[in-house]
Amino acid sequence: MDKLWAGRFSKALDQQADDFNSSIAVDQRMFRQDIKGSMAHAAMLGAKGIIDAADAEKIISGLAGILEDLEQQKLAVDTSCEDIHMFVEQELTARIGDAGKKLHTARSRNDQVALDIRMYLRDEAEEIVRDIKNLIRAVTEQAKLHKTTIMPGYTHLQRAQPVTFGHHMMAYAMMLMRDVGRITDAVKRMNVSPLGCCALAGTTYDTDREMTASALGFDGITYNSLDGVSDRDFCVELLSALALVMLHLSRFSEEIILWSSWEFKFIELDDSFTTGSSIMPQKKNPDMAELVRGKTGRVYGNLMALLTVLKGLPLAYNKDMQEDKEAVFDSVDTVKACLEVFAPMISTMHVCGENMRQAAQKGFINATDLADYLVKKGMPFRTAYKLVGQMVAYCIEKQKVLEELSLKELKSFSDIFGEDVYSEISLETCAQKRISAGGTGLASVERQIKTAEEFLKK
Repeated sequence: MDKLWAGRFSKALDQQADDFNSSIAVDQRMFRQDIKGSMAHAAMLGAKGIIDAADAEKIISGLAGILEDLEQQKLAVDTSCEDIHMFVEQELTARIGDAGKKLHTARSRNDQVALDIRMYLRDEAEEIVRDIKNLIRAVTEQAKLHKTTIMPGYTHLQRAQPVTFGHHMMAYAMMLMRDVGRITDAVKRMNVSPLGCCALAGTTYDTDREMTASALGFDGITYNSLDGVSDRDFCVELLSALALVMLHLSRFSEEIILWSSWEFKFIELDDSFTTGSSIMPQKKNPDMAELVRGKTGRVYGNLMALLTVLKGLPLAYNKDMQEDKEAVFDSVDTVKACLEVFAPMISTMHVCGENMRQAAQKGFINATDLADYLVKKGMPFRTAYKLVGQMVAYCIEKQKVLEELSLKELKSFSDIFGEDVYSEISLETCAQKRISAGGTGLASVERQIKTAEEFLKK
């Protein structure tokens, strides 16, 4: 089949060059957006009298038929075409004749592809936001179940202070809520129509770009035609937001992997989200979490690849920009796949609360609270800090925890100690008395949960 641009050339494109140049294997997924954009364009051409109204109607009807046939799989995309735009136009002309050749009036593939990818990513972003919210919901439900479940909080992967598992879960909920905000913001800047910018300089036809923008659900139009066809900021911005989603999922995965090991045994993943070993029958591997952690590098790579493609391009359109779609489409697919498996994995995991509490007890994580007790009794903080350090060393030597020291032993360090110290340094007290906003106290965690639940209603 002749190329749409074949008139200028005396020889056919070399087959290897043709295959190398083709993008239809990647961009055919945008067929819905391409057809809907073309239908809006045809309606505008007819309304403005640029083409006959009857021809516009024939074009719109023909495009609707192609869309229906593709969606119902009655029509297959011809992968010998250079791209999805050429396939649709050639199929349209085959169905309705010369009227189909009028569709591309006042339009270039440059503004056409810029339109299609914006529409496609806008739709995909909506699905990703939905998937993130499903994960937030799963995390929040676990937090509600474990608002008072004591676990060690860590710094440097060393037991530091007591927190609740609900508080820990809500940290990830907050990260994911920010992810939703970033994606939503990216879509706002993405949601302007480049259709009508034509190749780079606009068109001599009296078009109505606002009409097509409105028909396609855009908030407005791109105001500079050069920028309209050459801008891929929105791809980079979305990729950046997706990279942060994966960063958060990867951090979460790392903790799940640690927590599900026998060294921690804080959680047990459901059998339906784990795998076994081909040689070690006792194994139960957190493969889903490990794969998410691994796929994070893939999304980072796509972001760097697109930044590298764009960094040296002069205005306006260059063929290098064909590489935008593979990077951003792969990231979209990867993030969606990760989120779709992550939410049910979190929903179905079993929390081993007693193991968490035992780990908290053994880590001397109430040492700060013991120092605070002494300070409240009048001891200078630095003196109290040093004394508690000595008491921890004593406990390690005696194979005890702070709560197990007798009052006699406590008083051997300072006469300040009284019976009230035991209630002050219990793990539950240590966690619940952290009443500052955002802390691990019950009231604070409940406020965090409420914030997340209100966010999910939006």
